[in-house]
Amino acid sequence: MLSLRDNYQQLVDEAGEGGLTYLVCASTPVATLDEIQKSIEVFQKTGEACKKAKIGFAYHNHATEFDAVEGGKTPYDLILSQTDKDLVKMELDLAWAVKAGKDPVKLFQEHPGRFPLWHTKDIKSDLKTITEVGNGVVDFKSAFAAAKTAGLKYFFVEQDMAAQPIESITTSYTYLKKLQA
Repeated sequence: MLSLRDNYQQLVDEAGEGGLTYLVCASTPVATLDEIQKSIEVFQKTGEACKKAKIGFAYHNHATEFDAVEGGKTPYDLILSQTDKDLVKMELDLAWAVKAGKDPVKLFQEHPGRFPLWHTKDIKSDLKTITEVGNGVVDFKSAFAAAKTAGLKYFFVEQDMAAQPIESITTSYTYLKKLQA
């Protein structure tokens, strides 16, 4: 399996040749400051290569990126503060951010234009159970009201482990369609 660490240029070239608008990193080691720093270096190099290829680069979060590491900082804070805002964007997973106790709108305000991609996923009040968009605790109305501040270009409905996938996507789609009306 190819990785950004070892094959970033090949992945960027293939993304460009494939006509992608963004190359997204879905996961990276973030348990230690050393792992985070190495990831930041890879993100910067990849972002520079993507810019040359005329595509964007983004990082997709999970709840883990909001856990404090040595020194009390979170991987997410370090990634945002130590990468170039024009080279490294974020694909914010709204449910994982809320699970971690983060307010997506506050993130948008603190880092305007940095969130062109969103995973619109919802989570129940137990902060463990993923559910259809609109059936949980994520405040999508406020998030979409702040879409311009976020820099939103694309959002994707995601629901992990849906028991009834067609029904789940229909519920999420219906909710989002009403929200956008």
